[in-house]
Amino acid sequence: MARGETLGGKGRTESLWGQAQDMQADLIITNARVLTMDESRPTAEAVAIAGDRIIAVGDRRSVEALTGQETRAIDAKGRTLLPGFVESHMHLFFGGAELAHLQLTGVYGADPLRDRFRAFAASRPDQPLLMAQGADYALLEHAPTRHDLDAVIADRPVAMTAYDHHTVWANTAALQAAGLLHGAAMPQGHEVVMGPDGLATGELREFEAFAPVVALGGEERAYLGIATGAEPHPAPGARQRATDRAMLARGLAHCAAHGVTSIVNMDGNRYMLDLLHEMRGSGDLTARVKVPFHFKPHMDLSELDRADAMTRDFDDDWLSSGFVKMFMDGVMDSGTAYRLDGYPDMPGHRAEPLFTQQGFDRVAVECDRRGLQIAVHAIGDGAVRQAINGYAAARRANGHRDSRHRIEHIELIDRTDVPRLGALGIVASLQPSHAPGAMDFAAFPSMDKVGRSRWGDSFLQRTLVDAGARVAFASDWPVTDVAVSRGIQAALTRAPYGDSADERLGLHEVLHAYTAGGAWAAHRDGLVGRLVAGMAADLVLLGGDIVSVPATGIGTLGIAMTVAGGRITHEDGAARL
Repeated sequence: MARGETLGGKGRTESLWGQAQDMQADLIITNARVLTMDESRPTAEAVAIAGDRIIAVGDRRSVEALTGQETRAIDAKGRTLLPGFVESHMHLFFGGAELAHLQLTGVYGADPLRDRFRAFAASRPDQPLLMAQGADYALLEHAPTRHDLDAVIADRPVAMTAYDHHTVWANTAALQAAGLLHGAAMPQGHEVVMGPDGLATGELREFEAFAPVVALGGEERAYLGIATGAEPHPAPGARQRATDRAMLARGLAHCAAHGVTSIVNMDGNRYMLDLLHEMRGSGDLTARVKVPFHFKPHMDLSELDRADAMTRDFDDDWLSSGFVKMFMDGVMDSGTAYRLDGYPDMPGHRAEPLFTQQGFDRVAVECDRRGLQIAVHAIGDGAVRQAINGYAAARRANGHRDSRHRIEHIELIDRTDVPRLGALGIVASLQPSHAPGAMDFAAFPSMDKVGRSRWGDSFLQRTLVDAGARVAFASDWPVTDVAVSRGIQAALTRAPYGDSADERLGLHEVLHAYTAGGAWAAHRDGLVGRLVAGMAADLVLLGGDIVSVPATGIGTLGIAMTVAGGRITHEDGAARL
């Protein structure tokens, strides 16, 4: 090919080396519906990869010209090819751990609960803690207690986590073993719920309250980043590190099977980054991962020096930090989400924010001054407002920066705050699968907790986008299924609540929020999120054509192949590629 000539000769194909010598692709995917997420070239037929980069995107004939003796050529048979999915909010470490736990999604009633737990226990006679995940707050006809779980199994520690991971219920044996049966002092917002008999009821609210129970199962290090933000002490030995790497590897493999190539983890510490670095050295890192420094309300601002060190020491295309995660409140179902109004079933109760406005403003200003991105868990409209106010304070103090500060979840927002997101450049990090009734979570009693008068202010998507907010989508795995295809379906098919507005986005908008939108929100838009020559070779080939499949069938579309950095990290043998 002559110097200066584009691949294909007529400008039909974008090439990384349009003015360079001939190249030979390692992998070519042709006959695909390529949705590039690139505004200048939204569709194509084929993509070529060499090494860890995309070298050409365009028509089939032109891209096939890059085929050499060592090239693997894949006929996509009309399937959709997308940029690799950017999971903008998840918890990789304890998600990997929980793959080995009992799963209770869709389980209701005392008898099914007992049967599931006893079968699980019989297959694990030596396990120190029998842990379950995905319990609905309405699993029983009343709030679960230790007595309910004692009736399931009394002679071994048993616990189950609510689907939102903000509440754990434990039996008496687990409470005794964890030293919580008689209560324990907890930081604000974390609670061992006590009964009239002076003993714990079995309900443990928020991470520091149930961390002692989790520790019974030997998984305390997986939860440490989100529970306290601290590093493990004493330092884990070789066997513990190997155990923890295995948990991360399970999580990474699970993500790859669902097309995820980039992860914005929402908890962590330096220890997690060290483990991932070790896995990268051994070839076991199959996705790009960002890990935050977790700042807690009791910390001094000087603790942000640790965030600076993590940012400095981990800063490449695969492992990075550069952001600070905080919790402003809890969740709606347990009544710990901070609201501007009261809970309809709890007159006068609004919950309390974990940071005061003044305290959060100080942290936000300092993080922003240091060049650190901020991500705040805020579910209630009071918490959302405090986060917005803090970001506004940071802009006033430090001037306008390309900060891309984020608010995670935004399940309830006052209408006067909606336009402030776009005006301040705040990322709305949303989870389509969280909306009650959209996927695995039942609409009620959750929407009763929100209150009918506020249905129109809850779980907004369309409204935020139309008001100028930048949107990134995610699952919050293991809170919900990491399967992006199911999340896409949830975003496209969710029904309005009562007479509230239709909050669905269009297919392209949803795909953008799982790819280019997530990349932009993570300051990775120059690397991933679009299929453009020169960018990282992160791709996902779906099991069919997402454009022609009915929205109600997208969740079962499947993933035929996942490619991260030019390396195939998942391949469905049944797809016959």
